[in-house]
Amino acid sequence: MKIATWNVNSIRARLDRAVAWLQRTGPDVACLQELKSSEEDFPRAEIEALGYRIQATYQRTYNGVAILSRHDATAVVHSLDDGVEDPQARLVAATVDGLRVVCVYVPNGGVVGSDKYAYKLAWMGRLRAWLERHHRPDEPLIVCGDLNIAPEARDVHDPALWENESLFHVDSRRALQDLCAWGLQDALRLVTQEAGIYSWWDYRMLGFPKNRGLRIDHVLVTEPVARRVRGVTVERNERKGKQPSDHAPVVLELD
Repeated sequence: MKIATWNVNSIRARLDRAVAWLQRTGPDVACLQELKSSEEDFPRAEIEALGYRIQATYQRTYNGVAILSRHDATAVVHSLDDGVEDPQARLVAATVDGLRVVCVYVPNGGVVGSDKYAYKLAWMGRLRAWLERHHRPDEPLIVCGDLNIAPEARDVHDPALWENESLFHVDSRRALQDLCAWGLQDALRLVTQEAGIYSWWDYRMLGFPKNRGLRIDHVLVTEPVARRVRGVTVERNERKGKQPSDHAPVVLELD
């Protein structure tokens, strides 16, 4: 079974690339973030023509997440369902072929100390509380997507440069650690301890050609899934070429 996650940074702007990638790699489940699309404008026909069913939480211009699956998706939810008034479309979850898949787009956080940063940390806490309310660490479950946090220094091209930024600030990393303490493991680190594996490169300052990246896109798995992990790959080549997203897909392969 192959599960992929990719922040496409606008599904309409990246449609040709997304279709070509889906055709080439054929994941059983593809989790997409930053759709930047209303439901009416989402390219449903093009994606369904590839054999995928679509479960999505839409938001025009900003945010938006989707789960594309080759098999039926059940028990679909579209929010953290915690009574907090929050118009931002950042979560969709569904069960596919016995696996609970949670696709998330964690807030970037902007400037450390800002309201946006406080929202990011609060959102991470709400996600953990949602897991506690609805799921157990002993069930087969994946949380994947753009988490906008690099866990360790080896996941950042220049840790000193980023230590005061929201993507690598100590409070952000603690929020990710707290989420994982619920019962999630970093799938990539189950197969490699290599440093310098990145999934995002800033459009500015020749970030990609200079490999000045961060690993902020993750696949987190519970123990029943961890036992099935066969490989995790960051498809760096998708960051190349014409009009790429600033993120590369991360692909998990399970037995």
